Amino acid sequence: MKKKLQVFISSTYTDMLEERQAAVTAVLNAGHIPAGMELFKSGDQSQKETIKRWIDESDVYMLILGGRYGSLDPESGKSYTHWEYDYAGEQGKRRFAVVITEEKLMDKARKNPDYLEREHYSHYQEFKREVLGNISKFYEDTKDIKLTVMESLKEYEFDKSLVGWIKSDNLQSMEKILLENAELIKENARLARECEKLNLNAIQNTFINGMQYEDMESVLENMSINLPKEIDEDESEISLLDFFTVESDTLSIGVTNSATLSKDFEIFIFYHVAPKLMQFGLMEKVKVAGVQYERIQTTKDGLKFLGQYEIRKKQQPRA
Repeated sequence: MKKKLQVFISSTYTDMLEERQAAVTAVLNAGHIPAGMELFKSGDQSQKETIKRWIDESDVYMLILGGRYGSLDPESGKSYTHWEYDYAGEQGKRRFAVVITEEKLMDKARKNPDYLEREHYSHYQEFKREVLGNISKFYEDTKDIKLTVMESLKEYEFDKSLVGWIKSDNLQSMEKILLENAELIKENARLARECEKLNLNAIQNTFINGMQYEDMESVLENMSINLPKEIDEDESEISLLDFFTVESDTLSIGVTNSATLSKDFEIFIFYHVAPKLMQFGLMEKVKVAGVQYERIQTTKDGLKFLGQYEIRKKQQPRA
């Protein structure tokens, strides 16, 4: 008889609604049982104790890692998602993860800048390295998540050490869990629609750092920079607008003035391009704990500007 595995799905919440829904659907379609803290009430126990209990009772732990580190657990100093991941590992649970690609992350961040971690960036990078050092795959869209879930669970089905759920007289309890899962899918879909509306309203606001988008675009287009010979033999001239939009991924991730980590191109950006963009609130210095160098990266207004730029470019009539 095929056993049903209980899969604990962990992620940050508001930025991962679509991804969580895809994972829950894939687990159900594979004939298994998804679990996550939004399904359950803590009762008289603390939230962490409840999380521990559900991870303990699950067979498999799945992590969906986007661009957010999440709120911190005061006891461990880690985010709750990071703490859950480590706790599952300590309990010997089968773990696998899907990690967002940089391209997909930048696309989400343009729609909502809050999807990009800023406050605990170094903690996020440390956690990401830990996850990538274990069983993990990158995802570009929800199809990748569903495929990874199906492949992973197919493999775990043959793991005899996993107890799983076997059909018994307690069908009523199983039906209740499945009904709760179905309600979760509906709620996730509703929240995803609301989130999409909020993102659309934010994008439609055409003021960037107190300045009309059209005015800022015009100013950036009329400002030019000369590329140094070390980067471009022709020492070409390029508008600040073109540089900002073409190199948007590099600028969003950030550049540093570290002599050991940075390339000539990044040093050029740090000292000659970023200061011009900082005047308009499109880039900012970000603290990096425990290091001597400085990091400059795109601000929320900068990401908002890039989102407007992409929307307006697509709306332009084709020649």
